[in-house]
Amino acid sequence: APDQPPARPATASQSGGCGVAGGRMTDTRRRVKVYTLNEDRQWDDRGTGHVSSCYVERLKGMSLLVRAESDGSLLLESKINPNTAYQKQQDTLIVWSEAENYDLALSFQEKAGCDEIWEKICQVQGKDPSVDITQDLVDESEEERFDDMSSPGLELPSCELSRLEEIAELVASSLPSPLRREKLALALENEGYIKKLLEIFHVCEDLENIEGLHHLYEIIKGIFLLNRTALFEVMFSEECIMDVIGCLEYDPSLSQSRKHREFLTKTAKFKEVIPISDPELKQKIHQTYRVQYIQDMVLPTPSVFEENMLSTLHSFIFFNKVEIVGMLQEDEKFLTDLFAQLTDEATDEEKRQELVNFLKEFCAFSQTLQPQNRDAFFKTLSNMGILPALEVILGMDDAQVRSAATDIFSYLVEYNPSMVREFVMQEAQQNDDDILLINLIIEHMICDTDPELGGAVLLMGLLRTLVDPENMLATANKTEKTEFLGFFYKHCMHVLTAPLLANTTEDKPSKDDFQTAQLLALILELLTFCVEHHTYHIKNYIINKDILRRVLVLMASKHAFLALCALRFKRKIIGLKDEFYNRYIMKSFLFEPVVKAFLNNGSRYNLMNSAIIEMFEFIRVEDIKSLTAHVIENYWKALEDVDYVQTFKGLKLRFEQQRERQDNPKLDSMRSILRNHRYRRDARTLEDEEEMWFNTDEDDMEDGEAVVPPSDKTKNDEDIMDPISKFMERKKLKESEEKEVLLKTNLSGRQSPSFKLSFSSGTKSNLTSQSSASNLPGSPGSPGSPGSPGSPGSVSKSTSQMAAITTKGGLVGLVDYPDDDEEDDEDEDKEETLPLSKKAKLESS
Repeated sequence: APDQPPARPATASQSGGCGVAGGRMTDTRRRVKVYTLNEDRQWDDRGTGHVSSCYVERLKGMSLLVRAESDGSLLLESKINPNTAYQKQQDTLIVWSEAENYDLALSFQEKAGCDEIWEKICQVQGKDPSVDITQDLVDESEEERFDDMSSPGLELPSCELSRLEEIAELVASSLPSPLRREKLALALENEGYIKKLLEIFHVCEDLENIEGLHHLYEIIKGIFLLNRTALFEVMFSEECIMDVIGCLEYDPSLSQSRKHREFLTKTAKFKEVIPISDPELKQKIHQTYRVQYIQDMVLPTPSVFEENMLSTLHSFIFFNKVEIVGMLQEDEKFLTDLFAQLTDEATDEEKRQELVNFLKEFCAFSQTLQPQNRDAFFKTLSNMGILPALEVILGMDDAQVRSAATDIFSYLVEYNPSMVREFVMQEAQQNDDDILLINLIIEHMICDTDPELGGAVLLMGLLRTLVDPENMLATANKTEKTEFLGFFYKHCMHVLTAPLLANTTEDKPSKDDFQTAQLLALILELLTFCVEHHTYHIKNYIINKDILRRVLVLMASKHAFLALCALRFKRKIIGLKDEFYNRYIMKSFLFEPVVKAFLNNGSRYNLMNSAIIEMFEFIRVEDIKSLTAHVIENYWKALEDVDYVQTFKGLKLRFEQQRERQDNPKLDSMRSILRNHRYRRDARTLEDEEEMWFNTDEDDMEDGEAVVPPSDKTKNDEDIMDPISKFMERKKLKESEEKEVLLKTNLSGRQSPSFKLSFSSGTKSNLTSQSSASNLPGSPGSPGSPGSPGSPGSVSKSTSQMAAITTKGGLVGLVDYPDDDEEDDEDEDKEETLPLSKKAKLESS
């Protein structure tokens, strides 16, 4: 259905007209816009004016008049026909269809004005103004009360030249009522009326009776709108169809008649690429072509009320196509000859082109089939050898033939990609890589001469479908994914990447024209898809062939879209967080092209800038340690001045924290202690607090004690002590208000009683308890509880014992914190630990 016209005009104005009290109007109730529907099914604005209703002598009836508000000229003069279906929509729209085959709409500024005119229309047609359509199915029940259905049907005037106008009026008046349409259709069927009308058509043409020919146009068009299959069978028969088309050449709205019959008989030629022996099939093909031509070219654009009236015509064409496909499919001799000539080297180029075009149209017809019939259709084509035939055709020089073959191949891939995959894997055992079907497809993609690469885009989509694991089958005996991907990377991937490798031998692309850039972008898009959906196949290929380094050469392209494709490829690899990829990136220094592109981009705030920053931000947020260290160690000087985002400073902080933990293994353990017994806070704050913890303890140590170097020596005592006191207040339980807790140990360094620190070789930890009661029943350190000596990662009983915590009154329960159950975010030691009081002292041995 067409777009509806706007609901109401935009502004108010004054106007006058008949039927309006007082002549001139000072309100906006009857202000309207007039719309007509064009051939493209869009509403055209014909102007703004004021509507009125009055009796027009010339039209002999009540009419709607709209006079333009600008100059008072007549925009619309339309008789209110008793049989016309008027519709009221959205409270401010009245829509109807005129006999001259165009739709009209009045869009009112105010609902009140719309209601007034609607009442006038309903009054003329004798309808209740409460309805939204004046001719609908409600009338049939009323009509049936007064019409005896068993009575004789509609009586048609005798089919004579002098009565054509009467017949045309009868047909037009019957269309709005389903009951009258039914009676008219029966009358036309029973009396053989259509053939009589076509005889009069010949008489009118011979006499050049234009008025009679215009009436015949209206009559035949009206018969189409009756939507009856039985009438279509008569009209589309071999003896009648050309005369029917002839009647439709004389559209009264056109100044000159059309030459449809001349086109069909002289211009349009039927070609039998393979002789069709079945006369019924041949007649069906002719009929379908002509009916399709009538639907698409001859009949005028159906109005808003006529669209549903042509549903039977659509169905007629649809079932004809199904029948044609079925008849051809059953004719084995026809299909055998077709494929034999397609693959025969002796077949001349023109003949082969016709054969391929026929096969393409044949496959297009199959799209109308039901799924079950379509399965049988493609199975028949597969058994006849369509894929080997396509392989031969795609290897030919004729571009038009190859293009049609590509379209056929697309039908096959969309229908059943597994069938195509199975074929190419079987042929790989017999043929060289150069003539494999998939490689031919890749070559056509690479050699596409279209500047916009329209064909290459289509072929890339087909390749993507073929290598997509989502539509691959897995059975008990074999896995299609494993077999096909192994085949593809062995026999086809080198053909796909050849343009990429050939163009990236230097530090910048050797060819950087638009078409080459478009092609390389398509190839990168498929490779990026492979990185995401394939596992070890693409990983081995990228690392062994050094593909990423070659791709990153394209970062120097003058085409931003290609440089971004290269960056997106690398970003997809980094997003996998795979250490094999990471080691390959670091070994080959593959951040260098990215950093260089970032610096060359300067201060421009564009997609390149944002995409590169996002990649480094991902490394920081995901804490990819190897890449963080690599970037800072090699590129920090180039990036340290970037301060409009905190990404690079955040990476530097991550790097320093990693190095600090590596230099001081004890930090990892203490960090794990803290993280196991804290509320979750910002990661950066946690690191600062841990540093403060160690700095504070250092102040209390005596000479000779082991000292952990603080990570930030510039902090003064006040800066450190304030956050530490807050940190410890959150941690302490009420029991921690006791006097200080002393831990005697000969360990050179700090350690939680139940936590095993990593020391350098030769350093042995040995905890001695002040009391023999090292494990208290029910305490967090007792056997069977989290963090007990028997749990993984805790101190072995042979090397240490649980230290008891003493007070002035003797032994007390071990101190625990309220959020012991929180897990560590990182892959650190994960056992439960027993934190010490802030002032616990560690004595050197």
